[in-house]
Amino acid sequence: MTVETRLPHPIDLKALEKLAEVAVHVGLNLAEGQDLVMTAPIEAQPLTRLITRHAYRAGAGVVTTIFSDPQATLERFENAHDASFDKAANWLYEGMGMAYERGAARLAIAGDDPMLLASQDPEKVARANRANSTAYKPALEKIAGFDINWNIVSYPSLAWAKTVFPDDPDAMAVAKLAKAIFAASRVDQPDPVAAWKEHNDNLHARSAWLNGKRFSALRYSGPGTDLTIGLADEHEWSGGASPAKNGIICNPNIPTEEVFTTPHRLRVEGHVSSTKPLSHQGTLIDDIRVQFEGGRIVHAAAAKGGDVLNKVLDTDEGARRLGEVALVPHSSPISASGILFYNTLFDENASCHIALGQCYSKCFIDGDKLSAEEIAARGGNSSLIHIDWMIGSDKIDIDGLDADGNATPVMRGGEWAD
Repeated sequence: MTVETRLPHPIDLKALEKLAEVAVHVGLNLAEGQDLVMTAPIEAQPLTRLITRHAYRAGAGVVTTIFSDPQATLERFENAHDASFDKAANWLYEGMGMAYERGAARLAIAGDDPMLLASQDPEKVARANRANSTAYKPALEKIAGFDINWNIVSYPSLAWAKTVFPDDPDAMAVAKLAKAIFAASRVDQPDPVAAWKEHNDNLHARSAWLNGKRFSALRYSGPGTDLTIGLADEHEWSGGASPAKNGIICNPNIPTEEVFTTPHRLRVEGHVSSTKPLSHQGTLIDDIRVQFEGGRIVHAAAAKGGDVLNKVLDTDEGARRLGEVALVPHSSPISASGILFYNTLFDENASCHIALGQCYSKCFIDGDKLSAEEIAARGGNSSLIHIDWMIGSDKIDIDGLDADGNATPVMRGGEWAD
């Protein structure tokens, strides 16, 4: 029996089908008999149905999809009693954590309206996020720790499209965003699976070079930036497809252009400025400027959205420290598109970036065997948040420093130096 897929906007159905195939076979590499937990905005049903089809064809056990509804979210902020904003659906996240504990894969479809909460009380937004992050932590730890194979892909919702292309008619905006998503996800190519293999090989080669150098720190210099990021003890660079602890090789982010590792939470010094805006929970935070001392942000400001930035930094102790450092060439396809996606999954792949908050255990030698205490002893950070923001451009130089302070060029003018 064939389930009819109706597309409410002019999205290339063949490309959408390829995206579903890539999500299952490249992003997740779903194993036969493996259950799948999928989350998505309700508007993304055309893609969730295609992914479900390909998942079952690949031998999935049970596919369970949990939809979010933007109108229901607004109803809460506009009508709920004050106490509601300190609560979260613990039972749901406990169930998701249990599913991952039992071997389920995780797939998230991005596509929410990036400005949905722009007019809501930022204090209530912050409280709701904190409660949600606390409840989600047991499940998030399985994801951040790469206990399971997981993946994120995107669907061009109307609200998102109108944020990116506000001057275009609705249908044209959706079509343009869909085309940009498909290009960045490499599903506009004749054989997307082969294209991803070649791309993964390139990212693996970059990671291998960095791992061979065993830098103790990275030094960034450029306009508004003079920053040294110490790297965690026994860190390991990663990029592209990699094995989860369950042995399945997956591509967590589609698209991805980065190689990344774990900074030492106590060894970041200097100041840095953002080079692209950060879209966070309905607020565009622009021209971020922060000062690090002893690994901790001691001063933060932004030309726009500074109040929201400081609320994020106050989430917990780890929120003012780094959990990730990533290298992306300025000439990446997403950067070359010239599009601000208002979505970190895309925007982070246009530029070198850093992330506040939780580190990834996979970015350590033998990270799959380390306890939380051992990760902390090597310099890994712990937090309820993980928020990436962009610090790279064609004016930024990066050097790798060895234990004696000797410098090796890594990037010049935003491009790989070798």
